[in-house]
Amino acid sequence: MTFLVLTNDDGVGSPALVPFAKALRRLGRVEVVVPDRERSWVGKAITRHDEIRVEVVERDGVSIHTATGYPADCTQLGVHLLFDETPSMVVSGINIGYNHGAGFLLSSGTVGAAVEGWISGVPAMAFSAGTRGDWDHWSHFVWTEDAAEMWNRLAGLATDIIESVIAAGGAAGADVLSVNLPGDADATTPRQVTSVARVGYDHLFRKVGDGVFSHGFGGGFRHMGGLAGTDIEAAEDGVISITPILVPQAGAMAPDFVAMLERRG
Repeated sequence: MTFLVLTNDDGVGSPALVPFAKALRRLGRVEVVVPDRERSWVGKAITRHDEIRVEVVERDGVSIHTATGYPADCTQLGVHLLFDETPSMVVSGINIGYNHGAGFLLSSGTVGAAVEGWISGVPAMAFSAGTRGDWDHWSHFVWTEDAAEMWNRLAGLATDIIESVIAAGGAAGADVLSVNLPGDADATTPRQVTSVARVGYDHLFRKVGDGVFSHGFGGGFRHMGGLAGTDIEAAEDGVISITPILVPQAGAMAPDFVAMLERRG
């Protein structure tokens, strides 16, 4: 039976968490291990000196293990310590906001949790959702009751993609996949296998006092290559991007695996 460990970096309060956990149940056993608070922008950080405390809470019929550590800590606990078997796959997300372009993938706790799965010998997939529209409006909308339909729809789409990957023999052809879902995506939305855009970002902090700085990302991109065929181009085109992050050895993804994942409009 398929056994999935689900984690995220938006924490136990994420509006995407319970819908995703429920949707994944049709694939098999699902166990949820997430940070007890938002842990965005932490990459693949691992708790080294502090203890990690785990508690079990219930949200709308879903049992959730919450941890005081980081997303990658949650993966470590879920793969090695909390359960009676090794998971078939680590699933991370659905993140609030796209994780695309090299700078953001390297910074993302969502992607970091998936990479930790690969390090532990388990295939992994990271899911993120975003918009081509007004980010400020959308980032507030996702927390409202009106967004419930969106999260249920995206959870179903993400589950369909995972099912396709499992049908291909796990993450055959790629050890970690990063999937970016437009917020308005549905079953008819094209899917495209993409590369990681060579894009970074500008300053992340702003001065708030004498010797005091706080996170203040203004959305500035730093382009170091073209966007053709990349995850960022796919987001701009409003299609679902499926991006291999770690590919075995030096080979590319098998053509038949790409064909299974993609859906042209």
